Amino acid sequence: MKDKLAKARRKIDGIDRKMAKLFSDRMDAVREIARYKREHGLEIQDTARETEVLKRNSELVPEEYVRSYTDFLKKLISLSKEEQADILGEMDNANGAATVLKMHLGENSYPIIVGKGLIGSADEYFKLDRKAFIVTDDGVPTEYADTVRSLCKRATVYTVKAGESSKSFDVLQEMLKAMSDFHLNRGDCVVAVGGGVVGDLAGFASSVYMRGIDFYNVPTTLLSQVDASVGGKTAINLCGVKNTVGAFKQPKAVLVDVGVLETLPKRHMRNGMAEVIKMAAVANEKLFAALENSSEEDTYNNIASIITEAVKIKRDIVEADEKESGLRKILNFGHTLGHAIEESERCDRLHGECVAIGMIPVSLADAKDRISSLLRKYSLPTSHDVDSELISRGIAHDKKAKGDKISIIFCPQIGKYCIKNMTVEEFTSIIE
Repeated sequence: MKDKLAKARRKIDGIDRKMAKLFSDRMDAVREIARYKREHGLEIQDTARETEVLKRNSELVPEEYVRSYTDFLKKLISLSKEEQADILGEMDNANGAATVLKMHLGENSYPIIVGKGLIGSADEYFKLDRKAFIVTDDGVPTEYADTVRSLCKRATVYTVKAGESSKSFDVLQEMLKAMSDFHLNRGDCVVAVGGGVVGDLAGFASSVYMRGIDFYNVPTTLLSQVDASVGGKTAINLCGVKNTVGAFKQPKAVLVDVGVLETLPKRHMRNGMAEVIKMAAVANEKLFAALENSSEEDTYNNIASIITEAVKIKRDIVEADEKESGLRKILNFGHTLGHAIEESERCDRLHGECVAIGMIPVSLADAKDRISSLLRKYSLPTSHDVDSELISRGIAHDKKAKGDKISIIFCPQIGKYCIKNMTVEEFTSIIE
């Protein structure tokens, strides 16, 4: 019996070796097709061709294998399209055009385009030949949303009040009613033009309206460009607790126009840099060192590259853990204490400033000194004066809690992380 098992496994091993060679050959051909499509202005999606491939090849296997083989082919076609998208992105980069990063999440895959002056060509990246419900806030220059509207077949701009107060059930309900009054249907889309609040609110609305419609994001703050716009987390606040009610809703595309940052106040640029430092601290020592060795002015002059590297970090983590069941938790470095400070009644700090403070007590040894020094370079705070009782109350609401324990992300050295599960009391004692 064991001999039969070993023989069957040897047979499978041999077939796997042949399949690996065939897979490589197929992907080489896919790359050739991608180059041809770029030269001739053809789209990656070719529905007629996909249908023909599925029909023709499903006839080559016995009936009992048709369903499984068809599923296999669909996955193979999906991988081929992702490969084509990557090749086209590399060609764009080589030609000095916008940088196109691809979030690989199967059917939920999408491009993240980084460059300058992109808003005026949003229709090249978004499917806007339909109704579009554009969401922005009164703190965002009106010309950004107006530019996107001018590129749509038919669109309306919905403006909410700037700030966390807009992430509420009342505002969500009003927005959903406005979407209905605009007669938005399942074939239409929502476009967020603004910071993290706008992205969260618009993304969540798009996830629940008619059980989900297409969503695009045009982040206009550094914080949202490197963090909130990528990864599919959408939410509103509940009873003063951040992001308690929400959903994972991946966008169809994200357009990061670094040109809009020219109107952003320096405090808000530094607010975004806190998130860049956070990601580099636990996931990319090379980027962290580059920030240490650059002046603040040089960093902003090279901001497109900084954003690209930060987005790559988040993309790689989200691809490995889309729904935050494991690895993605490391992006919460600094957030447990940060959110508790942010939710306190006395807080007048921005999100990134709170995260900056939150990184310090969970950084160890040399990492703490390096992180503190880098935060100070960007005039970011490293301490707080919020009452410990308010902090404990905020930590108790942490969404990462399981039972009576919370997953806390520590940085033992730059580029590394560890996760520790501890009670609120244990974590509070570390902070104190």
